[in-house]
Amino acid sequence: MTVTDQFRQARDVLLAHRTDIETARDNFSWPRFEHFNFALDWFDQVAATEQRANQDVLVILEEDGTRYSTTYAELSARSSQVANWLRGLGVQRGDGIIVMLDNQYELWETMLAGFKLGAVLLPTTVMLAPEQLEERIARSEASWVVTNPGNTAKFDDVPGDFSVITTSADQLPDDAVHPQHLYLDSFEAPTKFEVTEATRADDTALIYFTSGTTSRSKMVAHTHTSYPVGHLSTVYWIGLEPGDVHLNVASPGWAKHAWSNFFAPLIGEATIFLYNYARFNAEKLMSVMDAEGVTSICAPPTVWRMLIQADLTQMATPPRKVLAAGEPLNPVVIDAVNTAWNADIRDGFGQTETTLQIANTPGQDVKAGSLGRVLPGYQVVLIDPATDELVEGPGEGEVCLTIEPRPVGLMKEYHKDPDKNDAAFFGGYYRTGDIMERDEDGVFTYVGRADDVFKASDYKLSPFELESAIIEHPGVSEAAVVPSPDPIRLAVPKAYVVLAEGYEPDAATAKDIFAFTDSKLPPYAKIRRLEFAELPKTISGKIRRVELRKKEAEFHGADGELTDQSLAARTSTEGYDHEFSAADMK
Repeated sequence: MTVTDQFRQARDVLLAHRTDIETARDNFSWPRFEHFNFALDWFDQVAATEQRANQDVLVILEEDGTRYSTTYAELSARSSQVANWLRGLGVQRGDGIIVMLDNQYELWETMLAGFKLGAVLLPTTVMLAPEQLEERIARSEASWVVTNPGNTAKFDDVPGDFSVITTSADQLPDDAVHPQHLYLDSFEAPTKFEVTEATRADDTALIYFTSGTTSRSKMVAHTHTSYPVGHLSTVYWIGLEPGDVHLNVASPGWAKHAWSNFFAPLIGEATIFLYNYARFNAEKLMSVMDAEGVTSICAPPTVWRMLIQADLTQMATPPRKVLAAGEPLNPVVIDAVNTAWNADIRDGFGQTETTLQIANTPGQDVKAGSLGRVLPGYQVVLIDPATDELVEGPGEGEVCLTIEPRPVGLMKEYHKDPDKNDAAFFGGYYRTGDIMERDEDGVFTYVGRADDVFKASDYKLSPFELESAIIEHPGVSEAAVVPSPDPIRLAVPKAYVVLAEGYEPDAATAKDIFAFTDSKLPPYAKIRRLEFAELPKTISGKIRRVELRKKEAEFHGADGELTDQSLAARTSTEGYDHEFSAADMK
């Protein structure tokens, strides 16, 4: 049996039991390969079949109506052409390639071509400035960059020995700082790719920089199987089937883009659909989804929160596979989508370091606000972060993966960072740093990052639970809760709030939000302080609570007492305090 057959067989086990997770877990086992190349051993083989050759694999719609599409067979040939051209430029196995592109066809061609060559791909967001690119080039030692005209000039200010490939249609400048090449020249290369060496399954294929919500970005290294094969679990979560049209709202350069705009739909033999827009418009997005026959959508919580502000019932044929990822969704969003589309938003949990580990999959009864059950191929335990003891049965603890046997969907390592590897791989487990609660049915509910959960008056509080209560207020668009130092209670919950349109950041609004959340939360978990402010976020859109915690520590001091200086800095809209009562102290 070929590696292609083995891979298909593993996938088909999951498809056969797509609505029965227990049977899928019992019957699925990871295919484990000595040699595997996703582009050659899977994508090209699928593209050569009669069923898929002429099926659209990628459709990109621009805001002005311009539409690009390509078939499986066409993308297979083009990626071979690009691989031959890159080989001719001097790209060798193991070379690092920064892939800094928007949602444009060259991204998919370059990714597949890089796999065929055995290069190491480093997907990178176009939002980075030269100083951030300098760090990535230096730490990764990448020798090639593929980018677009809008970002080519950034690399003039980045030192290093590397060449820049630009998707520009203009002539190359004579005074370029680094050697430059025109991507368009790849159309002159042969379309038949000759394999010179088998690809080892454990060779590094991808390096992702994490977005750095709590610390400096980590370099997450994945092999030719940990993402390409590991995303079988992601296919199972989404429920993708051949012929599906899948829309994933995610920016290139981040792991989620690879999950749902590359690996999962290509494994599932689906069509990837993308809609490029300058400014989000919920009504337009839904109109486009209807016109293109989108059957599956995955979007981050920010997009879902904006979508429910519109009339969801305007869609004639809403997608049946509806998913969210990035951060847990609040129940109010889930209820709104279910009412309009008669579909549950199915949340899932994974990391840049892994594929999907825990999720609500098709056919499950979705417990409101939960992440679901452990996916086929993964063994998850909870460990008490205070005692390092296993939590048996229902309970709360840090999510950890058993690594004997090692799940295929787990990263190879943190690249060039032995200290972080020692901290993450410890005691026979990979430690995620995420705290969850598991009920008697094996359903997991997110509590928060280990760094985010805090104590107030000896009660352990989850920011996510408090934020879920706040965001139900009609005037709240987004919220983040952090501990605010207090001289008596150690810390009290403080909410940073972004208001919806039409609401004023004044004392009356703050009082109304306090009253609203008082009815939702037990006395010990009440929001005690509130500030109207924009939320600091990573460039991938995740809230940087670490910055808010730091701000609170600086404002209140180590003992929680306000200083004259900090009091003078506060304005009428910067902060509001809730009154304490004797009952709240109990």
